[in-house]
Amino acid sequence: MTLSPAFLFATGIESSSPTINNGKVRIDEMEACGHYERWQEDFALVQELGINFLRYGPALYRAYRGPEKYDWSFADAAFAELKRRNIAVIADLCHFGVPDWIGNFQNPDFPKLFADYACAFAKRFPWIQMYTPVNEMYVCAKFSARYGWWNEQLSSDRAFVTALKHIVKANVLAMQAILDIRADAIFIQSESSEYFHAENPAAIGPAEVMNAHRFLSLDLNYGRRVDSEMYEFLMDNGMTREDYHFFLSSRLKHHCIMGNDYYITNEHRVSSDGTTRPSGEVFGYDEITWQYYDRYHLPVMHTETNIRQGERGDEAVDWLWKEWANVLRVRNDGIPVVGFTWYSLTDQIDWSIALREKKGIVDPVGLFDLDRKIRPVGAAYKQLISDWREVLPTQSVCLQVPVVMPAEYDEEWAIKRRGDAGMRRDTLPTAPANAALEGKQQ
Repeated sequence: MTLSPAFLFATGIESSSPTINNGKVRIDEMEACGHYERWQEDFALVQELGINFLRYGPALYRAYRGPEKYDWSFADAAFAELKRRNIAVIADLCHFGVPDWIGNFQNPDFPKLFADYACAFAKRFPWIQMYTPVNEMYVCAKFSARYGWWNEQLSSDRAFVTALKHIVKANVLAMQAILDIRADAIFIQSESSEYFHAENPAAIGPAEVMNAHRFLSLDLNYGRRVDSEMYEFLMDNGMTREDYHFFLSSRLKHHCIMGNDYYITNEHRVSSDGTTRPSGEVFGYDEITWQYYDRYHLPVMHTETNIRQGERGDEAVDWLWKEWANVLRVRNDGIPVVGFTWYSLTDQIDWSIALREKKGIVDPVGLFDLDRKIRPVGAAYKQLISDWREVLPTQSVCLQVPVVMPAEYDEEWAIKRRGDAGMRRDTLPTAPANAALEGKQQ
């Protein structure tokens, strides 16, 4: 038996695929950033940096062609190469968009249909252990059904609640379906960690409501009771008691790592009329991560961050150092932080305008530019990983993530572990599939 890496240093291939213009235009970041043509080169770059973990998945609209109809042609080739390179995938199955035949996140059939896809995916690629079934559930619902930017392009509380309950239910059902195939699966929720600051006393009320809304996706996903004001908000906007009790009955928390994403845009300044604008970094990753950890008591992974390389050329390098210093701070203060991610491998397209239009604007946030030339932050991240990989302290052997690397999948000890996890799942359905993930959970 070999030990998996003690800490999950990761990056990702940006795979957002929402629709805009009332569903007439599809945004596909992997296409825009050249990944479909250069995927083998991209995987080599991941390895060149010394990275063993990759947030990655096929665009759902390309792979899921209809009920029980799948096109695995690209995924088969890409995942075979990742397995050959022994890069552990954190499978990103739904990143802001659904196939045209499903429509959008208002469709009540989406949760079951997505669970069917997750099941088929897990059967097709049984060596994949880690998953983010639905990426940034809160952001997806907000941008699609409250801001009116993507997909259904609606702007109301009822549309937001409808999207949110469908998205989170899809995530929960997908986790259940994957566990039926791989009982030792680990789920890493990549969710935006945010805070809303009141700029004056009259803004305290609106800010408190927004700070309650930011927890809704994870509250529902982890089966945590919401407070009375949020319960009324959900019920007033289309959630039923049956819906709510479905989420309360979830027993999957112990399979989860709470992935939190933090950017300089994640903190907001709230005016008395409820409008918001960016506040910049006020609390920072340290303080906001404590707020989420105090609520859920789960192991944490910093699953996304980046910043643009600016005129000086060292802006992204400085941000990397700052985020890493925050990770070490919360880890040293007692939060079980198990991983860190610079997102993404390459520059992105049109994220500076939140994918609301298809303009081809390059956003210089990658470890590499779109010509696959390393950026200063890429070199800095490579050095950071080299410096910290072996010396990063582990608070407890019981908090090391029990990852089975692709090359270990067929080893006898790994087969036995999966069998043992399946037996525990059959006999103790509410117990954790991996005791090593339990940590300080409540």
